[in-house]
Amino acid sequence: MNNDKTGIITMSRRAGKLVMGMDMVKGACADGSAKGVFVTTDISAKSLKEVRFSCAKAGVRLWRLEMTMDDMDYGVGRRAGVIAMTNAGFAKSCAKGLEEIPAEKENFDS
Repeated sequence: MNNDKTGIITMSRRAGKLVMGMDMVKGACADGSAKGVFVTTDISAKSLKEVRFSCAKAGVRLWRLEMTMDDMDYGVGRRAGVIAMTNAGFAKSCAKGLEEIPAEKENFDS
């Protein structure tokens, strides 16, 4: 893994600034506490669409981690395909060097 983010994710979790799992992340986006959302490479297309919609609706940026759900489980201790950081500093640090996934509201408005 060239761009290992396990350390920053673990620090964020220990600081109580990490939200893991679809429902928790959607809630963090809705209540404005999510500062950045991250998905694993093996998240399903349906789940990615749902996350993109939540991020677009809340104006939260979304990035793709260079790790799988198994990597997340091994490194952080919980299997999850989507996480959100509720601290801007942790989110900015984690986002460095990652691919941003477009999540514009215009893509979902009909």
